[in-house]
Amino acid sequence: MNLINQLLKQKIVDKKTADSLLKESEGSGRTLEEIVLSRQLFPEDKLFQIKSDTLGIPLKEVISQDIPADVLELIPQDSAEHYKMVPLKRKQNMLEVAMVYPEDLKAQEALNFLARQRGFNYRVSLITLSSFQRFLKKYQNLGREVKTALQELERQLQPGGRQDAPLRSTEEIVQKRSEAPISKTVAVILKHAVEGRASDIHIEPMPDRSRVRFRLDGILHSSLFLPQEVHPSIVARIKIISKLKIDETRIPQDGRFSVNIDNQNIDFRVSTFPTTLGEKVVMRVLNPDLRVSTFEGLGLTGRNLEILKKAAKRPYGMILSTGPTGSGKTTTLYVILDSVNKEGVNIVTLEDPVEYFINSVSQSQVKPEIGYTFATGLRHVLRQDPDIIMVGEIRDNETAELATHAALTGHLVLSTIHTNNALGAIPRMIDLGVRAFLLPSSTNAIIAQRLVRRLCPHCKRKMAASGKIKELIIEEMKDLPDWAREEYGIGTNIQVWEPVGCSQCGESGYAGRIGIFEILEMTKTLGDIVISEPSEKKILAEARDQGMITMRQDGIVKVLKGVTSIEEVIRSTSEER
Repeated sequence: MNLINQLLKQKIVDKKTADSLLKESEGSGRTLEEIVLSRQLFPEDKLFQIKSDTLGIPLKEVISQDIPADVLELIPQDSAEHYKMVPLKRKQNMLEVAMVYPEDLKAQEALNFLARQRGFNYRVSLITLSSFQRFLKKYQNLGREVKTALQELERQLQPGGRQDAPLRSTEEIVQKRSEAPISKTVAVILKHAVEGRASDIHIEPMPDRSRVRFRLDGILHSSLFLPQEVHPSIVARIKIISKLKIDETRIPQDGRFSVNIDNQNIDFRVSTFPTTLGEKVVMRVLNPDLRVSTFEGLGLTGRNLEILKKAAKRPYGMILSTGPTGSGKTTTLYVILDSVNKEGVNIVTLEDPVEYFINSVSQSQVKPEIGYTFATGLRHVLRQDPDIIMVGEIRDNETAELATHAALTGHLVLSTIHTNNALGAIPRMIDLGVRAFLLPSSTNAIIAQRLVRRLCPHCKRKMAASGKIKELIIEEMKDLPDWAREEYGIGTNIQVWEPVGCSQCGESGYAGRIGIFEILEMTKTLGDIVISEPSEKKILAEARDQGMITMRQDGIVKVLKGVTSIEEVIRSTSEER
């Protein structure tokens, strides 16, 4: 009734609508909140903010993902579902409980009973109905499935269980004593990572437990914690399915395996790493359904798109992609390969490792430990009559020279190189021993890129830029070429978009990632500079004359278009010039 009074007081509903809501609530068994939302009278976040103000209980806008499985179990699933409440975190004896209906006396009684029975104190916060539903699906199911598997493991480890004989080797532990529960636990972790669209899974030992984290849109989040004693068995199980040496724990190992999840064949690239507390495992989730396959999907537009398409159509020359680890360089090269992968074209790649398999492309993984490096592989590739060659990375003199000569002798060469921006690639190639006069005729284009999170299309909000944000945008965009200013409609009325958070994006305000780019085209003028004085200062002046936009400028354009936020652009380009 208090909520109805507030809605009337703020003139959000009239008396007739309020009476109708109350009547339907009493007759249908549904709550007032459910009815208001079903009628779409106004947004859920606004409704619950009014409720928060009315009850004097803080509204949780973002639900933490760092929730141990043992905390989830403090409130049984049936109680959580029935009373719409979930535990968020526990500090010493104090448990924070988020409730959709904290005013419900029966829910209060149930929580009091659980607190007495399980020995904790609590404080209450408010969450929206959609947040609760998302929370329940994403976390409680994961915690319950893992707990079931661990309970089975515990039963087997007890005296009188299925296996009583002492076991010494890790292989025996995994394959005999704990085969089913450990396998189930690993399967649950993989399944939830794929369903949550995670790009990486981290399983790492801690002093008192084992932590599982998922990387979502570039950010690591804790998903659950496991008992410390099962960590070696979890690691050993992953080693077995990855065909790694399970008794070797002193050195890092790399492997790979594939599983079918929800009728999808998902590849997992595995890396183990010894630490003082035990082995850490990181798995890259390679879901072919999530792989970007178009230039537009990467985030390329305007002049950048035109230059790259033109460079990819040339029968020879190099296209270099630069940026730090995790900036999407390989994905960009894969998209270029997709665009040129046609009947009658022989494409050969050297990768470390092979991430995605591409039809009709001969992909080879280098193995430096046996002498099969990028350089030695490139020598053999040239005997395979290739038209297009992709080299995973140019990191030494021999690879740089071989790639350059391949580009000069009628091959289109794609590769990556580690520099901060596109301008630094030319001095870097010279540092690696490539003679400067060879670069103008062997290089088509140089790409630099970073990844930023996309704003959630369901909840992003437009606002007028002000203060330091407006100053930053004006300062960065003052050097924007005329063609870009006209194409992107950059004016004086600056409006940006910001993340809000909703049930569709897990309250983060973001969904997915996109690239921001700068592309330097090799022109005759730039070629003359490379031969005479290849300094970054001279190259930058020519790049501006070309009309090149920097990564930060490309990012700001995407901010103004509502693709990402200014905070993401600043974060990803903070090391720029």
